[in-house]
Amino acid sequence: MVEWIESRGLVPYETALAEMEARVAAIHEGRASEAVWLLEHPPLYTAGTSARPEDLVEPGRFPVHVAGRGGQYTYHGPGQRVVYVMLDLNKRGRDVRAFVSRLERWVIATLAEFNVTGEVREGRVGVWVRRTDRGLAADGSVPEDKIAAIGIKLRRWVSFHGISINVEPDLSHFEGIVPCGIREHGVTSLVDLGLPVTMDDLDTALRATFSAAMNAPA
Repeated sequence: MVEWIESRGLVPYETALAEMEARVAAIHEGRASEAVWLLEHPPLYTAGTSARPEDLVEPGRFPVHVAGRGGQYTYHGPGQRVVYVMLDLNKRGRDVRAFVSRLERWVIATLAEFNVTGEVREGRVGVWVRRTDRGLAADGSVPEDKIAAIGIKLRRWVSFHGISINVEPDLSHFEGIVPCGIREHGVTSLVDLGLPVTMDDLDTALRATFSAAMNAPA
């Protein structure tokens, strides 16, 4: 059984990290069930293990935390649903690529609940949407914006960190970093796409699509 935890209000990053560490240890030792934690953070930037100093454009804008997860710089803040997944890959298959693929499928299935087509791209982490409403780029391609980030860490094959989906964050806050090291594409949200989606709406969709996506064959 997977326990679903939802925190109201803004959870400080240090608090969340400490609670994740404790829960992951308890899952490994058999003292706690797997968990999915839904929360929001105050505005901050996190640096993954591949973060490059030059991608922190405005270092004094918000607090910067070294996350220990995979990936580069990302932003967390109000209006963004952060989903920390504490799942035991000893039971789900010790395959990191397959696990990340399932997380991507989960995000894509969740977005589909709102008739949004999310896609993944080779060489680009996260989930993307085509912006056909903006016309073609200078090279003739359809512009694409990032709507969800993915970054995980494993300890003794138990996962933590996870995904974040933009519902209605202040998109200008992303300007202080190069999100995930990608300069040629933008960032969007469900509300930016013109959809009146609330955090509760997204949470309902996340719960509805979780089992099928995360338990599907690799």
